[in-house]
Amino acid sequence: MESKLFASATYGSAANGSVTSAQIIGAAVQRTYQTIFNQNYIPWKFHHRNSDFEPSSNSSGAVVKSIKLVQNASDPADVGRPLVGSVDESYTLDLTTDGSVVISGKSSQGIAHGLTTFTQLFYKYSGGGAYTPLAPVSTTDAPKFPYRSLQMDVARNYYPVTDVLRMIDAAAYNKFNHFHLHATDSQSWPLEIPSLPNLTSLGAYRKDLIYSASDLQQIQQYGATLGVEVVVEIDSPGHTASIAYSRPDLIAAFNSQPDWDAYAAEPPSGTLKLNSPAVYDFLEQVYSDLLPRVKPYTSYFHTGGDEVKESAYLLDDTVNSSSDAVLQPLVQKFVDRNHDQIRANGLHPLVWEEMLLQWNLTLGDDVLIQTWESVTDSVAKTVAKGHKALAGNYNYWYLDCGQGQWLDFYPNISASYWPYADYCSPRKNWRLMYSYDPLANVPANSTHLVVGGVVAIWSEQVDSANLDRMVWPRAGAAAEVLWSGAKDASGQNRSQVTASPRLSDMRERLLARGVMAEPIQMVFCLQDGESCGEVNEG
Repeated sequence: MESKLFASATYGSAANGSVTSAQIIGAAVQRTYQTIFNQNYIPWKFHHRNSDFEPSSNSSGAVVKSIKLVQNASDPADVGRPLVGSVDESYTLDLTTDGSVVISGKSSQGIAHGLTTFTQLFYKYSGGGAYTPLAPVSTTDAPKFPYRSLQMDVARNYYPVTDVLRMIDAAAYNKFNHFHLHATDSQSWPLEIPSLPNLTSLGAYRKDLIYSASDLQQIQQYGATLGVEVVVEIDSPGHTASIAYSRPDLIAAFNSQPDWDAYAAEPPSGTLKLNSPAVYDFLEQVYSDLLPRVKPYTSYFHTGGDEVKESAYLLDDTVNSSSDAVLQPLVQKFVDRNHDQIRANGLHPLVWEEMLLQWNLTLGDDVLIQTWESVTDSVAKTVAKGHKALAGNYNYWYLDCGQGQWLDFYPNISASYWPYADYCSPRKNWRLMYSYDPLANVPANSTHLVVGGVVAIWSEQVDSANLDRMVWPRAGAAAEVLWSGAKDASGQNRSQVTASPRLSDMRERLLARGVMAEPIQMVFCLQDGESCGEVNEG
């Protein structure tokens, strides 16, 4: 006979103040209570139709009256803004049939992870309260990769702050520990730089569609409290056309029409000039304003560097060349300037892979390289150069793919683009995402340099109306890979058959948190276990 364990509401509240160890644990305790008693679900979909699966209301099951949290070591000083690998996120969870609960870890973040797992043992009881049919439970767990990130593009389409916070909450519940905020791009500049007010007043889609300095602080502080480090990206030198609305003197090849595709990956074209003292002065001011404000909540800052088109510099009056021999030293100088200022502010730089693999820049050992392309075996090439890599192959972990083209094609060329697939079609279903191994083709003596990965949602065809379903629960498949690894203990790919019900359970839990996650199977498959399995080869 399975044990029934009831939980009672005996938790405290999180304290206000700066992001400290106490606040991380306090917030985790508060979220534990809120999740179990107010954001839970009745699991009828996971039981045979019309079955009586809930414990009897007069059950004599034990009650959890308290939870003992044991931190076995002191947190590092940077626990609210940790460097990769500086925090031990492991935890141990013991739950007995008599209602005893002990969660231990070497850090506040480890204890927070243990509490998250604890909430995922419980279900809503239709008569009030919550129960678990799973006791006793004893588990020791730790992440495979120390850097686990969800990336959100808030420049191509604007999202209210509440949307961003909801994504961070869901990311934390899936044990992501970083959130990459792609804050600006060629289409709009929504990130307020108070010392340069025209950047947003002229460069945002609308004057009120911005992220103020206080908004950014709220986003970063909220993330840090949940153990999610919000990393801001200001992409450059490409993807910067929106600067031209306030400073046209800084941008080359701005919105060249109709041949924008000669100078940029997507419209509008426009890139920061490479050899302009005015551009350097501008960047100095942007960074001087922004970096001290993000530093309390993160140890990283992303300087971009993807999809820089050499041809754009034919229209740059400070360069007038598309020759790699001319451009490469200028790009090196440009990136060195930015990274020097980032380091001077006590932060560590991130860049897109092109800066290392295409432009062959000399980058510091402290620079994390975010990979995304597939044909170049980017992760293996990055670690071969001795750099730490973040995996994120777009053919697996780009959540926006498969929506079709968003460009409009004139009648004389339209047929040549039929059936109008986008560049990264098809859609990356969760099974494909789950099959991605960040360590693929990486030699055993270099796997330690693959420190994690990033799953991304770009916003050409995503906004508030479809954000949740475009991200969740598929991002949870990547989260499990980053936490547990792509291979099981025997070195085989992890089973989709056992992962599927876990992801469906996570989907229901996200719905209970107000995240409109899409289903991955019909109810029949959930109720009848393995009835939807396929054993024959296609």
